[in-house]
Amino acid sequence: MDKTKRGVDAWREHTTAFDRVRSIAEGVDRPRTAKYIAEEAAVSKTTAHEHLKRLAEMDIIRPVDGEDATRYEPDPLYARFRTLRRLINDHDHEELLELKSDLQENIEGFREQYEVGSPETLREQAAETESSTETREIIRDASDWELALYHLSITNDAINNYSEYADLDNRLHA
Repeated sequence: MDKTKRGVDAWREHTTAFDRVRSIAEGVDRPRTAKYIAEEAAVSKTTAHEHLKRLAEMDIIRPVDGEDATRYEPDPLYARFRTLRRLINDHDHEELLELKSDLQENIEGFREQYEVGSPETLREQAAETESSTETREIIRDASDWELALYHLSITNDAINNYSEYADLDNRLHA
């Protein structure tokens, strides 16, 4: 038995079908069909449909109409609030300011390295490269830059509303 098969068997043994479907559906990088999610989660297509419907009702994922089939992707608002909650839970106000500084430093590094103002402009440079290695590096850096901008926006939200969010969280858990 190969390692992949053993890993899937262990995952199935120790994780519910719902949790496997949720894990795959929340982790996709683009909208995916129920068939794809079922295969990746090691469940039947019917089971995947049932769990995807429930996840959509919970606003964890959202359906996207496709040409051939409905596709599913993580709900961006749910993902944002989940990340915001983790930031508030894991960092005090000073630590959030340090995180902001680190993210800004990363973004400034991309601007200086490539002498462009945005990840979109950097992606345009990827079309003009002469080697696959350089193209991959630019695409990776553009993605990292976009992710840093996303995390910076959430970190700014956490900083600007820290007292309100922390107070609300304390009231909810009191």
